[in-house]
Amino acid sequence: MVLTRTHLPNYVQHMIVRSRWIGTVLILFSVAMVGVARPALAERVGEDAEVRVVNVLAERFFFIPSRFRVKPGELVELRIRSADTNHGFRIRKAGINVVIPKRGRGAARVRFQADDKGTYVFECSKACGAGHNMMRGTIIVK
Repeated sequence: MVLTRTHLPNYVQHMIVRSRWIGTVLILFSVAMVGVARPALAERVGEDAEVRVVNVLAERFFFIPSRFRVKPGELVELRIRSADTNHGFRIRKAGINVVIPKRGRGAARVRFQADDKGTYVFECSKACGAGHNMMRGTIIVK
């Protein structure tokens, strides 16, 4: 004879359902707390410094703007939104790689500071279609 949940006493069935419910609530609470804490920590970094905000739009298969200038040592916050699907945003030289949520799901925020003059290439790091390899841009530090 195989025992199923219907063969268990009612109080045992209630305990199983209750423990699953409590576990689910704890997991959801933990995920919510991580989501709340992470932006707060990101905002604290360099809050005393003046931050220049650059809004970037990712769309198949380009970034708008695809080129912009910053001063050496200038702290820049890139707010990157997508006009269509999920994209990635990577600056290899700076060790930055984030996912840009698809349209209507928010923006990715990246803080960037280049101390040396030169160029920093950014690119889409998530395969997004046939033109993915052409989805690049440049930050000029001058």
